[in-house]
Amino acid sequence: MSQVGQPSPREHVLDVVSFPMARGFVFDWHTHDDHQVAWAPIGVLMVRSESTAWVLAPTRALWIPAGVRHETLSTSSATMRAMYLRPHLCPIAWADCTPVAASPLLAELVGYLADPDLDSAARARGEAVVVDLLRPVTMATIDVPMLHEDRARGVAQALRNDPSDNRTLEEWGREIGASERTLARAFLADTGLSFGRWRTRLRLSAALADLAAGAPVSTVSRTVGYESTSAFVAAFRRETGATPAAYFRSVSEGNGEDT
Repeated sequence: MSQVGQPSPREHVLDVVSFPMARGFVFDWHTHDDHQVAWAPIGVLMVRSESTAWVLAPTRALWIPAGVRHETLSTSSATMRAMYLRPHLCPIAWADCTPVAASPLLAELVGYLADPDLDSAARARGEAVVVDLLRPVTMATIDVPMLHEDRARGVAQALRNDPSDNRTLEEWGREIGASERTLARAFLADTGLSFGRWRTRLRLSAALADLAAGAPVSTVSRTVGYESTSAFVAAFRRETGATPAAYFRSVSEGNGEDT
């Protein structure tokens, strides 16, 4: 019998669940009662919150607090190994989504703890080390706030579906029955960004998945609506402080230098 106030030996701090994911597979918007650490040892994951997207190479994982609404998708064929940590047993209580380093040791331990036949004492030791290894790392993100005003939100959603759409705000206004000035005010009020800056961020965010999968920058830039690769690279650098090549080198190697 366990001592009063102590968790039962059968109650684990965390569970590991594997999800094979074909390219383009999406776990649509949802929340978890437990904290989640999303990680893919094979392939590339993208996790989106209401305003931010993280592209996760195999050397990066993402802490997602319990209750945070998000969606997870694979940008290539991938295997996600998700850890679910019970909030009342986990000493970590980060309130925000937080990138963490997926070191080789952490990767080995995740596989070790996936064994359903592991005895309680061995599991407890492994879980303690995993918690120690969850260390935040800096990772530039491209925030794309969503809008609240109905007509502007409709424009934003249409552009999310097709970031390459080059229509001006005046043209959008004619289509949905709102003035250009009304829509411009709504974008600025809801996001703190002009329509042009918001669309730039949307396009760059949409480009991340294909860039992470190794698609040529020239191809990706055209896909998201840029007429020239140089314009795309310049916009990417303004928003992230790095070129696309340096951004993904920093993700995979932990080196943020742009050389």
